[in-house]
Amino acid sequence: MSKSLKIIISGGGTGGHIYPAVAIANQIKAQEPDAEILFVGAEGKMEMEKVPKAGYKIIGLPIAGINRSNLLSNIGFPFKLVNSLLKAYKLIKNFKPDIAIGVGGYASGPTLMVSNFLGIKTLIQEQNSYAGLTNKNLAKKAQKICVAYPDMDAFFPAEKIVFTGNPVRGDISEIAVSKEEARQFFNLDPDRKTLLIIGGSQGALSVNKAISSGLNDLISEDIQIIWQTGKTFIENARTKVYSLQTSRVYVADFIYEMDKAYAAADLVISRAGALSVSELCLVGKPSILVPFPAAAEDHQTKNAESLSKSGAAMLIKDNELQEKLIPAAIELANDGALMKKFSENILKFAKPFAAREIVNEVLKIVHRK
Repeated sequence: MSKSLKIIISGGGTGGHIYPAVAIANQIKAQEPDAEILFVGAEGKMEMEKVPKAGYKIIGLPIAGINRSNLLSNIGFPFKLVNSLLKAYKLIKNFKPDIAIGVGGYASGPTLMVSNFLGIKTLIQEQNSYAGLTNKNLAKKAQKICVAYPDMDAFFPAEKIVFTGNPVRGDISEIAVSKEEARQFFNLDPDRKTLLIIGGSQGALSVNKAISSGLNDLISEDIQIIWQTGKTFIENARTKVYSLQTSRVYVADFIYEMDKAYAAADLVISRAGALSVSELCLVGKPSILVPFPAAAEDHQTKNAESLSKSGAAMLIKDNELQEKLIPAAIELANDGALMKKFSENILKFAKPFAAREIVNEVLKIVHRK
C-alpha cells in the first residue's frame, strides 16, 4: 500500500490566487482522499483567513512585496526575505512534501525556492497571460507549468507548459439556475436585458464613478443592472439608486451568489483579473473589460488584450471610462450580432476541468498516474 501524499500549496495575496489554490486542494482530496495538504501564505494577507475557512491548515511567512512607488519603504525587504526563506526551510524539512505547488503571490517565491534547493519537485500554476519575474525564475527548476493562456512559451520553456486553464469555483462551472429564476432572485424583471457590473472583491472606484454618472442613461435604454460596488462605494451607489427612484438596479457591496449573477446577465462589465476572466470565459458572457492599471506588471491589461485581440471581449482603458464606458455598454447591449460573436469567441478560452487537469499533472509528477 502506497503512503499518503504530502503536498504544499503556496501563494495568495488576492482572491485570484487563493480561489484557484483552494480549488486545486479540493480536487486533490477528491482524487487522493488521504492526501495531507499544507498551505503556505504571507502573514497578514487574505489567505490567512480564507484558507482555514475552506478547511485547510496554513502557515504564514513574513514576506512582503516590493513597493515600487516608495523605494524607502523597502528597507526591511531583505530581512523579511531571509526570515521567510529560513521559515520555509524549517517547515519543508519538517513536513517533507512530495511536491510543492506555487500559485503566485508573495509566499510562493520563498517556498518554491527552498523546495528547489532541497530537491523537492515543484509545479507552477500561472493564472495570467503575462508571467511575473518570480514565476519566470521558478520555472527553470519546475517540473511543469500549468497556464491559462496560449503562447506562454514567451515566458516559460515550451516543453514544461500544460494549457489547463484556471480553476474556478464549482458553483460557477455548474450553474444550475435559469436566467428567469436568477433575475427573480435579484428582484429584477425576468424579461429585461440585464447588465452585470463587477469590480473584483474590493470594487473598482473608477468603474463605479462612471456607472454612477451614467446610470440614468442605462435605465433609459431599458437596461436593468446588477451592480457589485465593493465596500467603499456602496453608500454612494445606494444614494444614487434611491435618487432615481428605480427598481431596475440591484446594488450590493459584495455578491456571494455569483452563479445567479452570471445566470441573470446578458452582458458584463468587469476588471480583468485572472479569476474574473476565467469565470467569464466559462459562462460565455459578452464582456467589457476594464483592466486595473496598477496591477503588478500590468497583467490585467495583458489578460484583457489576449481576449480583445481574439474578438472575444471589448477593452476600455481605465482613463477612458468616463467618456467611453456607458456608450459602449449601451452599444453592446443593442448589438445582438456583436454579443453573439463575443460569447462564441470567449467560450473558446473556457477550460471547465482546469482543477482536474492540474491535479492530473501533479499526480504524474509524483508517479501516482
